[in-house]
Amino acid sequence: MARPILLVSGQWAHCPLEELAQKLNDWGYQGLELCCAGDHFEVQRAQDDDAYCQDKLDLLARYDLQVLALSNYRVGQAVCDRIEPRHKKILPDYVWGDGNPEGVQDRAAAEMLATVHAAQKLGVGTVSGFTGSSLWPGVVGWPPNNPEEVQEGLRDFARRFTPILDACANAGIRFALEVHPGQVAFDLFSAEMVLEVLDGREEFGFTFDPSHLHWQGIDPAEFIRRFPERIFHVHVKDIALTLNGRTGVLNAYQPYGDARRGFEYRAPGHGGIDWESIIRALNAIHYEGPLAIEWSDAGMAPDFGAEEACKFVKRLDFPAKA
Repeated sequence: MARPILLVSGQWAHCPLEELAQKLNDWGYQGLELCCAGDHFEVQRAQDDDAYCQDKLDLLARYDLQVLALSNYRVGQAVCDRIEPRHKKILPDYVWGDGNPEGVQDRAAAEMLATVHAAQKLGVGTVSGFTGSSLWPGVVGWPPNNPEEVQEGLRDFARRFTPILDACANAGIRFALEVHPGQVAFDLFSAEMVLEVLDGREEFGFTFDPSHLHWQGIDPAEFIRRFPERIFHVHVKDIALTLNGRTGVLNAYQPYGDARRGFEYRAPGHGGIDWESIIRALNAIHYEGPLAIEWSDAGMAPDFGAEEACKFVKRLDFPAKA
């Protein structure tokens, strides 16, 4: 049976949810990874209004769409990050508050707890998101982290996220960290360390996005094979590397679409990802969850790209041999 094809709604946060739902229906999607952004989903309204979640589900059902994942990336980032002024632009005002770093982290954690409860009201089994990381400045910067600092940073992550994971366990929900630079887990070995510091908690796993592994030089299919029981959710996003002797994989402050970048996100099928190897690996681990298109391509019209991406993934998603 083909896996459900979803669209990650975050890139369309400027578009009212009902307008987006009509488009998704026309484009052939089965549902959404519903992002806590714009009018798509408001965590506090879900907490205060008993009818809010059902109203969202009813709206989407009119267009034959399901919600199979709820995500809250921006707020999750602030749970473990070293808070600085840049965080203000990604956080709701009530989470930022007075900007006191510890207060911001505490309010972000409370908002993630509320996100878990909202997912339960929606009947959604997976919350996808970021955790942030106090360690990230020392991963590629100077001075580097030493082993003791790494262990302390991992323990800090475990301490801050344990109440969120406890709430997930109580609600029967899984938290899927997108393995991504800037997070506590960004490659295969850091993912192993995160699972170890959490003592292998069953409700914690990963959102697999091959684009963020590919530009680091990691074989995305190898990540799937290493964590067959921990792939809770899958993003479909492509990437193209342009390493011409002047560009680098870290880029150099350039925005998306700038020719000086060393990598650029692309619509599925327009980059360098070996999608066949990924589908074969997902088939081998018996992954039956959704494939969520996180559409990003600075050189392509979004509506055209989202419709084309849905068709591409439907062709791509071949079944395993019986």
